[in-house]
Amino acid sequence: MANDKILEVKDLSVSFNTYAGEVKAVRGVSFELNRGETLAFVGESGCGKTVTAKSILRLLKPPFAVIKEGSQITCDGKDVLALNKKELCEFRGDEVSMIFQDPMTSLNPTMTVGKQIMESLRIHRHLSKKEAREEAIRMLKMVNIPSAEKRVDSYPHEMSGGMRQRIVIAIALSCRPKILICDEPTTALDVTIQAQILKLIKDLQKEYNYTIVFITHDLGVVANIADRVAVLYAGQIIEFANVEELFYDPRHPYTWALLSSLPQLAERNTKLFSITGTPPSLYNKIIGDPFAPRN
Repeated sequence: MANDKILEVKDLSVSFNTYAGEVKAVRGVSFELNRGETLAFVGESGCGKTVTAKSILRLLKPPFAVIKEGSQITCDGKDVLALNKKELCEFRGDEVSMIFQDPMTSLNPTMTVGKQIMESLRIHRHLSKKEAREEAIRMLKMVNIPSAEKRVDSYPHEMSGGMRQRIVIAIALSCRPKILICDEPTTALDVTIQAQILKLIKDLQKEYNYTIVFITHDLGVVANIADRVAVLYAGQIIEFANVEELFYDPRHPYTWALLSSLPQLAERNTKLFSITGTPPSLYNKIIGDPFAPRN
Protein backbone atom coordinates (compact mmCIF):
# COMPACT_ATOMS: atom_id res chain seq x y z
CA MET A 1 0.00 0.00 0.00
CA ALA A 2 2.93 2.37 0.68
CA ASN A 3 3.75 2.46 -3.03
CA ASP A 4 0.13 3.00 -4.00
CA LYS A 5 -0.38 6.54 -2.69
CA ILE A 6 -2.94 8.55 -4.63
CA LEU A 7 -3.01 11.71 -2.49
CA GLU A 8 -0.38 13.33 -0.29
CA VAL A 9 -0.91 16.48 1.76
CA LYS A 10 2.04 18.05 3.60
CA ASP A 11 2.03 20.97 6.06
CA LEU A 12 -1.29 22.34 4.77
CA SER A 13 -2.08 25.67 6.40
CA VAL A 14 -5.14 27.74 5.49
CA SER A 15 -6.10 31.16 6.85
CA PHE A 16 -9.17 33.38 6.44
CA ASN A 17 -8.70 37.14 6.37
CA THR A 18 -11.57 38.74 8.34
CA TYR A 19 -12.33 42.20 9.69
CA ALA A 20 -11.20 41.00 13.13
CA GLY A 21 -7.89 39.57 11.89
CA GLU A 22 -6.43 36.34 10.49
CA VAL A 23 -8.24 33.10 11.36
CA LYS A 24 -5.81 30.17 11.15
CA ALA A 25 -8.41 27.55 10.24
CA VAL A 26 -5.99 24.74 9.25
CA ARG A 27 -2.54 24.56 10.82
CA GLY A 28 0.06 22.16 9.43
CA VAL A 29 -2.17 19.23 8.42
CA SER A 30 -0.33 16.30 6.80
CA PHE A 31 -1.69 12.93 5.66
CA GLU A 32 -1.46 10.33 2.90
CA LEU A 33 -4.29 8.51 1.14
CA ASN A 34 -3.85 5.09 -0.45
CA ARG A 35 -5.72 3.96 -3.54
CA GLY A 36 -9.03 2.24 -2.77
CA GLU A 37 -9.17 3.07 0.95
CA THR A 38 -11.55 5.23 3.00
CA LEU A 39 -10.06 7.90 5.25
CA ALA A 40 -12.43 9.61 7.71
CA PHE A 41 -11.97 13.10 9.14
CA VAL A 42 -13.72 13.47 12.51
CA GLY A 43 -14.00 16.28 15.01
CA GLU A 44 -16.43 18.91 16.25
CA SER A 45 -17.71 21.77 14.09
CA GLY A 46 -15.04 24.32 13.18
CA CYS A 47 -12.07 21.96 13.56
CA GLY A 48 -11.00 22.29 9.90
CA LYS A 49 -12.46 19.16 8.25
CA THR A 50 -14.30 20.85 5.38
CA VAL A 51 -11.63 23.52 4.85
CA THR A 52 -9.02 20.76 4.43
CA ALA A 53 -11.24 18.97 1.90
CA LYS A 54 -12.00 22.14 -0.06
CA SER A 55 -8.28 22.93 -0.18
CA ILE A 56 -7.68 19.66 -2.07
CA LEU A 57 -10.08 20.89 -4.78
CA ARG A 58 -8.90 24.50 -4.40
CA LEU A 59 -12.45 25.68 -3.81
CA LEU A 60 -11.33 28.37 -1.34
CA LYS A 61 -11.36 31.81 -2.94
CA PRO A 62 -8.49 34.25 -2.35
CA PRO A 63 -7.92 36.87 -1.02
CA PHE A 64 -10.49 36.00 1.69
CA ALA A 65 -9.11 32.45 2.04
CA VAL A 66 -5.40 31.79 1.59
CA ILE A 67 -3.52 28.48 1.33
CA LYS A 68 -0.25 29.46 3.00
CA GLU A 69 3.18 29.17 1.41
CA GLY A 70 4.90 25.86 2.20
CA SER A 71 1.66 23.85 1.86
CA GLN A 72 1.88 20.87 -0.52
CA ILE A 73 -0.95 18.88 -2.15
CA THR A 74 0.00 16.11 -4.60
CA CYS A 75 -2.66 13.99 -6.32
CA ASP A 76 -1.50 11.06 -8.46
CA GLY A 77 1.77 12.86 -9.21
CA LYS A 78 0.17 16.27 -9.93
CA ASP A 79 1.04 19.37 -7.90
CA VAL A 80 -2.49 20.61 -7.23
CA LEU A 81 -1.40 24.05 -6.00
CA ALA A 82 0.48 24.69 -9.28
CA LEU A 83 -2.47 23.91 -11.62
CA ASN A 84 -3.70 26.74 -13.86
CA LYS A 85 -7.41 27.54 -14.37
CA LYS A 86 -7.91 25.10 -17.29
CA GLU A 87 -6.00 22.27 -15.58
CA LEU A 88 -7.96 22.90 -12.38
CA CYS A 89 -11.27 22.60 -14.27
CA GLU A 90 -10.19 19.20 -15.62
CA PHE A 91 -8.85 18.14 -12.20
CA ARG A 92 -12.22 18.81 -10.54
CA GLY A 93 -14.39 15.96 -11.69
CA ASP A 94 -11.84 13.87 -13.58
CA GLU A 95 -9.48 13.36 -10.61
CA VAL A 96 -11.44 14.42 -7.53
CA SER A 97 -15.17 15.00 -6.96
CA MET A 98 -17.01 16.20 -3.88
CA ILE A 99 -20.42 15.38 -2.40
CA PHE A 100 -21.49 18.44 -0.46
CA GLN A 101 -23.32 18.48 2.86
CA ASP A 102 -26.69 19.94 1.83
CA PRO A 103 -28.09 18.59 -1.47
CA MET A 104 -30.78 21.30 -1.63
CA THR A 105 -28.18 24.08 -1.85
CA SER A 106 -25.84 21.98 -4.04
CA LEU A 107 -28.44 21.49 -6.77
CA ASN A 108 -29.71 24.21 -9.10
CA PRO A 109 -33.48 24.59 -8.43
CA THR A 110 -34.10 25.96 -11.95
CA MET A 111 -32.65 22.93 -13.79
CA THR A 112 -33.87 19.34 -14.01
CA VAL A 113 -31.65 16.80 -12.29
CA GLY A 114 -30.96 15.17 -15.66
CA LYS A 115 -29.56 18.42 -17.11
CA GLN A 116 -27.35 18.86 -14.06
CA ILE A 117 -25.84 15.41 -14.52
CA MET A 118 -25.58 15.91 -18.30
CA GLU A 119 -23.69 19.19 -17.81
CA SER A 120 -20.76 17.38 -16.18
CA LEU A 121 -20.85 14.59 -18.75
CA ARG A 122 -20.72 16.97 -21.71
CA ILE A 123 -17.91 19.11 -20.24
CA HIS A 124 -15.66 16.35 -18.91
CA ARG A 125 -16.46 13.28 -21.02
CA HIS A 126 -17.39 15.20 -24.21
CA LEU A 127 -20.59 13.19 -24.83
CA SER A 128 -23.28 14.29 -27.28
CA LYS A 129 -26.62 15.47 -25.87
CA LYS A 130 -28.27 12.10 -26.59
CA GLU A 131 -25.35 10.10 -25.14
CA ALA A 132 -25.27 12.34 -22.06
CA ARG A 133 -28.99 11.83 -21.42
CA GLU A 134 -28.65 8.04 -21.73
CA GLU A 135 -25.66 8.12 -19.37
CA ALA A 136 -27.58 10.35 -16.92
CA ILE A 137 -30.40 7.77 -16.81
CA ARG A 138 -27.81 5.02 -16.24
CA MET A 139 -26.28 7.04 -13.38
CA LEU A 140 -29.71 7.50 -11.78
CA LYS A 141 -30.26 3.74 -11.93
CA MET A 142 -26.78 3.19 -10.47
CA VAL A 143 -27.68 5.24 -7.38
CA ASN A 144 -31.03 3.42 -7.07
CA ILE A 145 -33.40 6.18 -8.20
CA PRO A 146 -36.74 4.49 -9.10
CA SER A 147 -38.30 5.23 -12.52
CA ALA A 148 -35.05 6.81 -13.72
CA GLU A 149 -36.43 7.49 -17.23
CA LYS A 150 -39.10 9.78 -15.70
CA ARG A 151 -37.04 11.19 -12.83
CA VAL A 152 -34.36 12.47 -15.22
CA ASP A 153 -36.79 15.31 -16.09
CA SER A 154 -37.71 16.10 -12.48
CA TYR A 155 -36.63 19.20 -10.55
CA PRO A 156 -34.85 18.97 -7.15
CA HIS A 157 -37.90 20.24 -5.21
CA GLU A 158 -39.93 17.30 -6.55
CA MET A 159 -37.69 14.81 -4.74
CA SER A 160 -37.18 13.78 -1.12
CA GLY A 161 -33.99 14.58 0.82
CA GLY A 162 -32.64 11.05 0.32
CA MET A 163 -33.27 11.16 -3.43
CA ARG A 164 -31.62 14.58 -3.74
CA GLN A 165 -28.56 13.21 -1.96
CA ARG A 166 -28.46 10.33 -4.44
CA ILE A 167 -28.59 12.87 -7.30
CA VAL A 168 -25.61 14.72 -5.82
CA ILE A 169 -23.74 11.40 -5.61
CA ALA A 170 -24.63 10.65 -9.26
CA ILE A 171 -23.27 14.05 -10.35
CA ALA A 172 -20.05 13.52 -8.36
CA LEU A 173 -19.52 10.05 -9.86
CA SER A 174 -20.55 10.91 -13.43
CA CYS A 175 -16.99 11.83 -14.48
CA ARG A 176 -15.52 8.66 -12.95
CA PRO A 177 -13.17 10.42 -10.47
CA LYS A 178 -10.31 8.67 -8.72
CA ILE A 179 -11.07 10.30 -5.35
CA LEU A 180 -14.51 11.00 -3.88
CA ILE A 181 -14.76 13.52 -1.03
CA CYS A 182 -17.96 13.09 1.02
CA ASP A 183 -18.63 16.13 3.21
CA GLU A 184 -21.11 14.90 5.83
CA PRO A 185 -23.44 13.48 3.13
CA THR A 186 -25.84 11.93 5.66
CA THR A 187 -26.16 14.74 8.24
CA ALA A 188 -29.58 16.05 7.15
CA LEU A 189 -31.13 12.60 6.60
CA ASP A 190 -33.08 10.33 8.94
CA VAL A 191 -31.44 7.16 10.23
CA THR A 192 -33.03 4.79 7.68
CA ILE A 193 -32.06 6.92 4.66
CA GLN A 194 -28.63 7.51 6.22
CA ALA A 195 -28.02 3.75 6.31
CA GLN A 196 -29.12 3.43 2.66
CA ILE A 197 -26.75 6.23 1.53
CA LEU A 198 -23.81 4.73 3.44
CA LYS A 199 -24.52 1.29 1.92
CA LEU A 200 -24.72 2.88 -1.54
CA ILE A 201 -21.35 4.60 -1.11
CA LYS A 202 -19.73 1.37 0.16
CA ASP A 203 -21.24 -0.69 -2.69
CA LEU A 204 -20.05 1.81 -5.33
CA GLN A 205 -16.58 1.88 -3.80
CA LYS A 206 -16.40 -1.91 -3.87
CA GLU A 207 -17.58 -2.06 -7.49
CA TYR A 208 -15.49 0.79 -8.93
CA ASN A 209 -12.57 0.91 -6.42
CA TYR A 210 -13.10 4.56 -5.48
CA THR A 211 -10.80 6.20 -2.95
CA ILE A 212 -12.88 8.09 -0.39
CA VAL A 213 -12.31 10.94 2.05
CA PHE A 214 -15.30 10.90 4.41
CA ILE A 215 -15.97 13.94 6.62
CA THR A 216 -18.24 13.45 9.61
CA HIS A 217 -18.72 14.19 13.30
CA ASP A 218 -20.59 10.89 13.80
CA LEU A 219 -18.30 8.20 15.19
CA GLY A 220 -20.97 5.56 14.46
CA VAL A 221 -20.60 6.36 10.74
CA VAL A 222 -16.81 6.18 11.08
CA ALA A 223 -16.99 2.67 12.55
CA ASN A 224 -19.19 1.60 9.64
CA ILE A 225 -17.28 3.01 6.69
CA ALA A 226 -13.65 3.98 7.43
CA ASP A 227 -10.32 2.15 7.10
CA ARG A 228 -8.28 4.89 8.77
CA VAL A 229 -9.28 7.92 10.84
CA ALA A 230 -7.81 11.40 11.32
CA VAL A 231 -9.08 13.21 14.42
CA LEU A 232 -8.96 17.00 13.96
CA TYR A 233 -9.05 19.64 16.67
CA ALA A 234 -8.44 23.39 16.33
CA GLY A 235 -7.21 23.04 12.75
CA GLN A 236 -4.72 20.23 13.18
CA ILE A 237 -4.64 16.41 13.23
CA ILE A 238 -4.12 15.32 16.84
CA GLU A 239 -4.53 11.56 16.28
CA PHE A 240 -4.24 9.34 13.21
CA ALA A 241 -5.06 5.63 13.46
CA ASN A 242 -6.66 2.58 11.89
CA VAL A 243 -10.37 2.44 12.72
CA GLU A 244 -9.92 -0.56 15.07
CA GLU A 245 -7.09 1.18 16.95
CA LEU A 246 -9.12 4.36 17.33
CA PHE A 247 -12.06 2.59 18.97
CA TYR A 248 -10.16 0.04 21.05
CA ASP A 249 -6.91 1.85 21.89
CA PRO A 250 -7.32 5.64 21.51
CA ARG A 251 -4.27 7.63 22.61
CA HIS A 252 -5.26 11.31 22.75
CA PRO A 253 -7.48 12.72 25.56
CA TYR A 254 -9.68 14.47 22.98
CA THR A 255 -10.35 11.11 21.27
CA TRP A 256 -11.17 9.60 24.68
CA ALA A 257 -13.61 12.46 25.27
CA LEU A 258 -15.29 12.02 21.85
CA LEU A 259 -15.75 8.29 22.43
CA SER A 260 -17.06 8.91 25.97
CA SER A 261 -19.68 11.29 24.52
CA LEU A 262 -21.33 8.43 22.60
CA PRO A 263 -24.56 7.13 24.20
CA GLN A 264 -23.95 3.78 25.91
CA LEU A 265 -26.75 1.22 25.55
CA ALA A 266 -25.87 -0.47 28.84
CA GLU A 267 -26.02 2.74 30.87
CA ARG A 268 -29.63 3.81 31.34
CA ASN A 269 -30.77 6.90 33.21
CA THR A 270 -27.25 8.35 33.27
CA LYS A 271 -26.22 11.79 32.14
CA LEU A 272 -24.37 11.93 28.81
CA PHE A 273 -20.70 12.87 29.09
CA SER A 274 -19.82 16.28 27.66
CA ILE A 275 -16.48 18.00 27.10
CA THR A 276 -16.21 21.07 29.33
CA GLY A 277 -14.88 24.39 28.06
CA THR A 278 -14.66 25.67 24.50
CA PRO A 279 -12.15 25.26 21.64
CA PRO A 280 -9.33 27.83 21.52
CA SER A 281 -9.69 30.98 19.43
CA LEU A 282 -8.12 30.45 16.00
CA TYR A 283 -7.21 34.15 15.89
CA ASN A 284 -4.51 33.47 18.48
CA LYS A 285 -1.22 31.63 18.15
CA ILE A 286 -1.55 28.16 19.73
CA ILE A 287 1.53 26.65 21.33
CA GLY A 288 1.64 22.95 22.18
CA ASP A 289 -1.43 20.72 22.47
CA PRO A 290 -4.53 22.84 21.64
CA PHE A 291 -6.73 20.55 23.77
CA ALA A 292 -4.60 20.94 26.92
CA PRO A 293 -6.72 23.73 28.52
CA ARG A 294 -9.86 21.53 28.30
CA ASN A 295 -8.16 18.30 29.36
